[in-house]
Amino acid sequence: MDEAKRRLLKLGAIGALLPAGRALGASVPPAPSPEAAMPVLEPFGPELMRGFRRQRIRTSGAEINVAVAGNGPPLLLIHGNPLTLVSWHKIAPTLARTFTVVAVDLRGYGDSSKPDGGPDHAGYTFRAMGRDNFEVMTALGFDRFAVAGHDRGARVAFRMALDEPGRITRLASLDIIPTYNLLQTITLGWAMESYHWFFMAQKAPFPETLIGADLSYYIHYKLDKVGVGLDIFTPEAFAEYARCTTREQIHAVCEDYRAAVSLDYAMDAADFEAGRKIACPVLILWGANGHVGRHLHSLEAWSAWAPDLRGWAIPSGHYLAEHRPDLVYAAFWPFFAGREPKPYHDL
Repeated sequence: MDEAKRRLLKLGAIGALLPAGRALGASVPPAPSPEAAMPVLEPFGPELMRGFRRQRIRTSGAEINVAVAGNGPPLLLIHGNPLTLVSWHKIAPTLARTFTVVAVDLRGYGDSSKPDGGPDHAGYTFRAMGRDNFEVMTALGFDRFAVAGHDRGARVAFRMALDEPGRITRLASLDIIPTYNLLQTITLGWAMESYHWFFMAQKAPFPETLIGADLSYYIHYKLDKVGVGLDIFTPEAFAEYARCTTREQIHAVCEDYRAAVSLDYAMDAADFEAGRKIACPVLILWGANGHVGRHLHSLEAWSAWAPDLRGWAIPSGHYLAEHRPDLVYAAFWPFFAGREPKPYHDL
């Protein structure tokens, strides 16, 4: 039994939280057969994460808000900043027809707990967030699983794939390049659009105080991307992001960014210099009208880490799964079903 399982058993978390009929380490349903057809993407409505059951799973460092649905191969979905697990609501119900979909709120975000980051912000590294997610999946009975992440969630997934490669079967990343490559190749255009990386990383409580002066203004401004606007979000999803924009969450997010430019960067730099690679197949998607598409070179950056790589731009801004759920789903389903997704070319 590995250390994560021992910790969870000690906490008494596993037995009460496993889905009915699934024992820890039990086999999971296989990927769809080569002849299986991809389900048609279901229309989204006002109900967020339709068909998902909610629960809270205690890890060794936090309490994680989780939404689970489906009965197939396990697929973990991790959101970005300043979002929550409902950012997957346009594609998750259809994915759950084929996969066991587990969507989480990262520690510090949404309805997950917001533990102290510590004097060096280690509580909010991507490694600490990844540990939460490994323990969540262990608690749900999954030793090995696929993962998709957007923004901060993609950085967590990247770190998970490096830290415990034997547990990650496939990795999909939305709209990032790895942290080391990003901070080594900063351009003026990217810096102007991604000011928050360095503003939120300033010493507490400077950014928290300024943002906290008008939280409603902040979340409207943050989500209103150039050339895209707010119409890509349903009223219900936007209301959820606004509800979760609290002073406690803002402090946690700042701790996330403080950790990113210090401890996370150092971890990635060490791995890069050591020539470490991601062992599993990797899919990357980025928005042609987002800061990644306009200012960075995604395939070049990721190719240094992922030998088994495929990816392309789609006509969207930064929030791909809410702006173009049809194109994200069309790439995700075959990729996580073990097939080769067809690249999008109509830009």
